[in-house]
Amino acid sequence: MLQQTQVATVIPYYQRFLDAFPSVEQLAQAPEDQVLRHWAGLGYYARARNLHRAARQIVEHHQGRFPETLEEVMALPGIGRSTAGAILSLALGQRHPILDGNVKRVLARHFAIDGWPGRTEVARRLWALSDELTPQQQVADYNQAMMDLGATVCLRRNPLCDRCPVAQSCAAHAAGREHHYPTPKPRRALPERSLQLVVLQDKNGRILLEKRPPAGIWGGLWSLPELALKEDALDWCRRKLGLHARATTELPRRRHDFTHFRLWLHPRLLLAEKPAEMVLDGDRWVWYNPKQQDRGLAAPVAALLKEIQTGES
Repeated sequence: MLQQTQVATVIPYYQRFLDAFPSVEQLAQAPEDQVLRHWAGLGYYARARNLHRAARQIVEHHQGRFPETLEEVMALPGIGRSTAGAILSLALGQRHPILDGNVKRVLARHFAIDGWPGRTEVARRLWALSDELTPQQQVADYNQAMMDLGATVCLRRNPLCDRCPVAQSCAAHAAGREHHYPTPKPRRALPERSLQLVVLQDKNGRILLEKRPPAGIWGGLWSLPELALKEDALDWCRRKLGLHARATTELPRRRHDFTHFRLWLHPRLLLAEKPAEMVLDGDRWVWYNPKQQDRGLAAPVAALLKEIQTGES
């Protein structure tokens, strides 16, 4: 959960997650939709799916015990070299270098490493430094200290150099160029996409939801049907669902930013003219009662449905 999410945001999610899945066996046995529902709001949902798959792999291939070699841990879904090294060093005291975002920043500044850390040659140099500096003893203390140094002192903005225990040997500090390192990722304009969201409501207040494919944005979550902007939503209801509907409230468009693009959502609120009792594939389509909140929803969809329910839109 702490990958790409701040600690303050994670804590309540973490507590609820552990309450729901107190053991690796219970997490492995849980339906994916239940796991995603407890993750909804944290974003980057591939992390939740990987965590779920990793739990199943641990139960199936390691008898429910977490593996203890770097290669076995890295074989788990969603775990790379740095995360695997951090787990094994902190939990078991094994000597493994780490290179999370905080450690990259500390090393890049201390040794004045030019270049964006995402570039292969820069990453290779930072890994070599991390390995060279990692001690043979008290590895857990060292790795935790490096992560804490980056998280609490060697901050991305306004680093607290007067509190840094290694400021005297820091090349960036000596040159007064702390903000020059690490080199930021080259910027490019975010491409924009637009789509129409079909908010189809029946006379009982239920909303039609569609489960998204496992891969891609909001993978595995329940969302609203999507159409191209020029597509006729009423005609889509007749062709796809065999339902006649009428348009109701015009909802304002809203923006949702992803790492690689900006998405403009145009919700279209429709009302089914007859009770919607047609048989749907429960693995892909459901009529959802917003009051039950028993599905893992994409965050923008959850926010939109809440607005509709409370009459804020």
